[in-house]
Amino acid sequence: MTTDFSHKPTLTGELVVLRPVTEDDVPALLPMLQDPEIGRLTGSHADFEESALRAWYGSRGAQSNRLDLAVVERATGRVVGEVVLNDWDQANESCNFRICLAPDVLGHGLGTEATRLIVGYGFEAVGLYRVSLEVYAFNPRARRAYEKAGFRAEGVLRGALLWEGERVDATVMAALAPEWGTTRA
Repeated sequence: MTTDFSHKPTLTGELVVLRPVTEDDVPALLPMLQDPEIGRLTGSHADFEESALRAWYGSRGAQSNRLDLAVVERATGRVVGEVVLNDWDQANESCNFRICLAPDVLGHGLGTEATRLIVGYGFEAVGLYRVSLEVYAFNPRARRAYEKAGFRAEGVLRGALLWEGERVDATVMAALAPEWGTTRA
């Protein structure tokens, strides 16, 4: 077992390969990050500039407190998103999970498989006990995908996001290591 996220693995599934993200992935990721609907679904108010993204993704390999992997569609070899384990709390063996995929690959099972691969790695290789996330009320597709991958709802953060003048609730979800092999469909 590893003691942190210094090791950046390549994880292979039937539909996707997860590999360390680099600044060379920015041209593939930029359209996704600038997509207005993806911004809404992820609650991102940020305006992403290519130079800032190159610096950000170029520094991910040196981070021992987080794991950022590119999602590569196996059928095409195309980078279609990213998965991240971050906000690592070593003392409590827990961290946060997030995923972002290009709009044209949603609904094809890539996100579910990518989620299972990285969360499984967190439990099995890093020794995490709990992996959590938040999903906004206007993103039921993501919530279903998280449930399918083994996450369970734990509670609601009322009005957690202010989006275009409206407050949106976020559901806190988590997967626990002891349940990992038994809750996935």
